[in-house]
Amino acid sequence: MTAAVELFQASVERSGRRVIRSVDMAVPSAGWFGLIGANGSGKTSLLRAIAGRLPFSGGRCLIDGVDLAGERTARAGHFGFAPPADRLPEALRVRDLLELVGGDLDTALARMGPVGDALGIEALCSRRVGDCSAGMRQRAAVALAFAGGPRRVILDEPFNWLDPVAAFDLREALRVRVDDGLTLITALHDLGTLATVCNAGLMLVDGRVALTLNRERLAEAAADPRRFERRTIDLLRSGAPATGHGTGEQGCRKG
Repeated sequence: MTAAVELFQASVERSGRRVIRSVDMAVPSAGWFGLIGANGSGKTSLLRAIAGRLPFSGGRCLIDGVDLAGERTARAGHFGFAPPADRLPEALRVRDLLELVGGDLDTALARMGPVGDALGIEALCSRRVGDCSAGMRQRAAVALAFAGGPRRVILDEPFNWLDPVAAFDLREALRVRVDDGLTLITALHDLGTLATVCNAGLMLVDGRVALTLNRERLAEAAADPRRFERRTIDLLRSGAPATGHGTGEQGCRKG
């Protein structure tokens, strides 16, 4: 499968501290890439750097084969990105936000397709953000990532604050969009989602790649989710890299 995004020895610094260290990563086109790791492992910083919200401090970031590591604005133009739900401007209505990104409301809603239906976004359009619950704000934030009609979308923990029905509906809608050609990158805490819907993924530990997962390894995980969960949790607890040959796994580099 052709890579839509590739990182080579990518690093990110925040407040003078290196939070992403020499990461190699390949995101398949028209696929769902899942990023997992403990809190503080660097998932959000990595996603924000790929989306052009943070600079890379080293390495390469290829999008469609072109290195844009030094071009934040260009990277941002390639991705739909969900802003933090708790930072949406409270004085605006949800429809105002969608129109800022999508131009007009009808066009923005049409671009969302099944994702907008799963989020129940039309029912939220007249609400001011300040009157929305945490779950409603999350729905609005995810909707904004799709309102501009991007071919690639980055979502950081999209299922946070959603009730079980909404999370299920959103997961199904995202899979439909991926099957229709969307390239999706998500940070996840749910190992079940990683194992059953993602085409590829990796685990970060202390800003480094501790485990890479290709399609074959994820198929094995879906076939025996309890074993996959136990092994993954053990890695997260220990902070140690996995090692393996021919399994889609990759150890951490030193340095």
